[in-house]
Amino acid sequence: MSVLHWLEPWEFSPTVVVCCAIAALLYVRGARRRAPGFARQLAFWIGLGLIYVALHTYVDYYAEREFFIHRIQHLALHHLGPFLIALSAPGPVLRAGLPLRWRSRGLARMQASTAWHVLFDVLLNPWVASVLFFGVIYLWLWPSIHFVAMLDWRWYRVMNWSVTVDGLMFWWLVLDRRPSPPARLAPGVRVLIALAVAVPQILIGAMVTFARHDLYPIYDICGRAFPSISTMTSQLIGGLVLWIPSAMMSVIAALIALRNWMSLSARGRLPKRRVRGRVSR
Repeated sequence: MSVLHWLEPWEFSPTVVVCCAIAALLYVRGARRRAPGFARQLAFWIGLGLIYVALHTYVDYYAEREFFIHRIQHLALHHLGPFLIALSAPGPVLRAGLPLRWRSRGLARMQASTAWHVLFDVLLNPWVASVLFFGVIYLWLWPSIHFVAMLDWRWYRVMNWSVTVDGLMFWWLVLDRRPSPPARLAPGVRVLIALAVAVPQILIGAMVTFARHDLYPIYDICGRAFPSISTMTSQLIGGLVLWIPSAMMSVIAALIALRNWMSLSARGRLPKRRVRGRVSR
């Protein structure tokens, strides 16, 4: 099987193609005006590439037929891809890629609207964002819900897009390099929520890993991609993928957030706080 065969879409999705193409076009245009460093550009392109490969190549075929491949797919969609995109801090570059008229009128009006503020004040609240981050994993791994999502192509796409968007929002919050404001979270809070979400991910990973019966018989119904790998072995590997890499990425994110916090402090960019009526750092 050639490499090109792996890159062919298993099920063509115009939504994936359009979204990835728009993101790529805006980044190319923006990089010409506000060129980021090589490392940031590399992180963005690898992250976007991982999301595209996980959603729109033959990987999706195997994810529908093998539990541990499905967990690797969601690791790319919920963790690796969004993590690298957020790490590249692409916001200014993507905005610079928009036509001037769109930036000055359309985007500015949208960001000034009440609906925009209410929506993001709720979704990007640290408590809500943290619960959503591990909650979306719990939701789609609940056996009865997982059965329906893997059987109905519409719910399958909702599942994949929900973990991708949720990952982008959460890692953007945690890996934001700016002081607060304009960042939504204080530097210390970013460290805390990155560590906090590791615990429920470890728990669900351990539950799947040590389960003594087949939690997801849907893969037998669809026909397994690798018959030589037993049902329980596939489930065990999938549980370990859910358990170890996910928790490790939370720790890595916390370390990066801590480094950003120390960098802001060293440069005197942390907000001043009042102590007994006087302003101090």
